[in-house]
Amino acid sequence: MVVKPAYISHRTQEWASLTEFATGTQPEVAFGVVSGRRRQGKTYLLRALAEELGGFYFEATEGTDIELLRLFGMALGRHTGSPVGLPFADWRDALTFMFSLPGERPTPLVIDEFPYLMKANPALPSILKQEIDLRGRTHRGTSNARVLICGSALSVMGKVLSGQAPLRGRARLELVVQPLTFREAAEFWGIADPRLAALVHSIVGGTPAYRDEFVASDVPRSLEDFDSWVVRTVLNRERPLFREGRYLLAEEADIRDPALYHSVLSAIATGHHTWGRIAGHIGYKSSDIAHPLHVLEDCGLVTKERDAFQSTSTCYRISEPIIAFYQAIMRPEWAALTTGHAEQVWDRARERFSSAIMGPHFETLCREFASRHGEELFGAVGEVASGTVTEPGGRGRKERRIQVDVAVLSPAFANEPRAVRSLGEAKWGKVMGLRHLDRLRQAKDLLEAKGYDTGDTVLTCYSGNGFDDELKAVAQEDPQVLLVDLPALYGTTQPSCYSKER
Repeated sequence: MVVKPAYISHRTQEWASLTEFATGTQPEVAFGVVSGRRRQGKTYLLRALAEELGGFYFEATEGTDIELLRLFGMALGRHTGSPVGLPFADWRDALTFMFSLPGERPTPLVIDEFPYLMKANPALPSILKQEIDLRGRTHRGTSNARVLICGSALSVMGKVLSGQAPLRGRARLELVVQPLTFREAAEFWGIADPRLAALVHSIVGGTPAYRDEFVASDVPRSLEDFDSWVVRTVLNRERPLFREGRYLLAEEADIRDPALYHSVLSAIATGHHTWGRIAGHIGYKSSDIAHPLHVLEDCGLVTKERDAFQSTSTCYRISEPIIAFYQAIMRPEWAALTTGHAEQVWDRARERFSSAIMGPHFETLCREFASRHGEELFGAVGEVASGTVTEPGGRGRKERRIQVDVAVLSPAFANEPRAVRSLGEAKWGKVMGLRHLDRLRQAKDLLEAKGYDTGDTVLTCYSGNGFDDELKAVAQEDPQVLLVDLPALYGTTQPSCYSKER
C-alpha cells in the first residue's frame, strides 16, 4: 500500500484508485485517463503519485508542437539525470523512449494537461494508441509502464475515449476527480458550524484550491464574520477569487462567443432553468441556444437534470457555485465592484443572495444528502432529483402543479411500479410547518393515483431555519415523516425521528 502524503487532504478513494492502477501486477503496459474540472487537485494527486513511486511527470502548456516536444524532451532528460534535454525527432520517438523508462517494477508515466498536446498535434492520441498496442498483451514484458494522461478541458477529455476515438477501449482506469462533497468541504475549510459551512459552500463549493491559493487560507471565523469575509475575499478586486467566475468560462477553448454564454449562465443563475425560459430571458429563439447549452454541458459548467416525474421535462443548473454567485451577484454590479465599492454592493445584494443563490443551493445540498445517505434512511435508491407532480384540470378547475425539491425513487425494474422512497421539500430561510407537510401529502396522493408505489414513502422536510412545534409533534408520532435540519444534513446529529429500523 502506498501511503497518501499528508499534504493531500481527503481524496482517499482517488488515491487508492491511482495507486492500485500504478502498482498493478499485470506484466504489460496499462493506460489510464484522469479528468475533472479545474482547481480540484488533480495535479497534486498525480505529482504525488509520481514522486512516491519514482515515476515521470510532465505538465504540458500551451505552445507549438515543436516547442512542446522540446519541453517534453527536457523533462525526460531531467528525469533520467541527463544534463541536457533529449532531442527527439518526433512524438513517436519521444513516446518510444518514455515507454522504455520502467525497470523491474511498474512505474507511473504521467502526462498532465494532455489537451494542450492534442491541440498542438491532433495525431498524438493515434500515436499513443499505437505505442500502447505495440506493448500490449501480445508483447508482454516489453514494458510494464503505467501511462496516465490528464486534463481539465472536459469537452476534450470526454472525446478521448468516446466513439471512434483512437484510444477507445484501451483505458484500464477512467478517474474523474470531483469537487469535495459538502461535508468534506466543511472539514477541509475547518468550519464546524453547519449554517456557516452551507453559506461558504454556496459560493466556493467543494473546490480545494479556493481555500489556500485564492483566499490565502482566510476562513470566516463565525456566522457574524461571514458578511465581512465575502467583502474581503470574493468581492475584493485584489483577490484572485474576484475574477474566477469570469475566468472559468474564458478558459474553455470551445466557447467562441463569451457574451452569449454569459447571458445563458445569467439566465440560469437567476432562476430560469428550462430551455424555453432561458431562451426567453435572453431574447433568443429556443433553437438558437441548443449549441451553447450543449457546450456548457460538455465543459462541466452546467448540468441537465431530468424531472423525476415528467420524463420529457429537463432543467439546467450551474455546476460551479462561484459561477452562479458571479452571475447573480457580481456581474450586475461589476462597475461598482471594480471601483472598490464591495461593501455597498454586498449590502444591496444580501436579499438577492438569499433567494437566488442560497435557496437553490440548499436544495442541491439536500439532493446530495439524499443521494449519499438515502439508502440508510429510505432503502435502495435508484434516482434522486427534483420533480413536478401534476393533476390535470377540468370542469373549471386549473391544473395543479406541486414542485418536489427532493424526490427519491427506487431502482427501476421492468413490470414493477416505481417506488417513491421519499418526497422532500427544502426551505433555507423559512421555519417549516404543517403546510409544507400537507403539500408533500398531496403530492404523494397524486403519485399514488398515477400508479407509483407510495406505501412506504417517507415525507421529508429539509430546513435551514428549523421546524415549528406542530410539525415536530407530528414527526414524533408518524414514522413516515422525517425532519432534516442543518446539523443532520452535515452529520453532526441524526435526522429527527430517524430509526435504523425504518
